[in-house]
Amino acid sequence: MRPAPHERDGRQPITPGGRPHPRQHATTADPSTLEALRRVIDDQIGPRTVGAIYQNSDGAFEVVAVVRDPQRARELLKRRCAQWALIVRDVLRPDGEPFVVGSVWTTSDHLVGEATTMRQVVTA
Repeated sequence: MRPAPHERDGRQPITPGGRPHPRQHATTADPSTLEALRRVIDDQIGPRTVGAIYQNSDGAFEVVAVVRDPQRARELLKRRCAQWALIVRDVLRPDGEPFVVGSVWTTSDHLVGEATTMRQVVTA
C-alpha cells in the first residue's frame, strides 16, 4: 500500500462544499448582512466616484464608470468573487483607452480631483 499522496491526484474522496465557498453569493441575506457588505464595498472603492481623478504608483486615472452590480463586475474582471469594478482611463496618455480595474483604495492612492460631472453610474 502506497502512502497517501501529498497533492490531490483523484484518489482522495471529494467533500461537498469545497472552495470557493458555495454560499458566498447568496441572494437571500438579512438586511444587516447586506448593509455590512455595502459598507465594505464603499470602503474598498473609496472616494473614486465617476469623474474623479486619482493617482497611485501605476499612474493617474479618471473614473469613467463605477459598476456595483456583482454579476456585471464578475464578467468585466473575469473573477468569480468580484462585487464591484471601476472603468478608468489613464489621463497621462493622450490615447488612453478605458479599462477595468478591481483594486481596492489604499493609502498609496491619492485623490487628485473630485468628480465634477456625472458620466455613468452602473448600479444593481
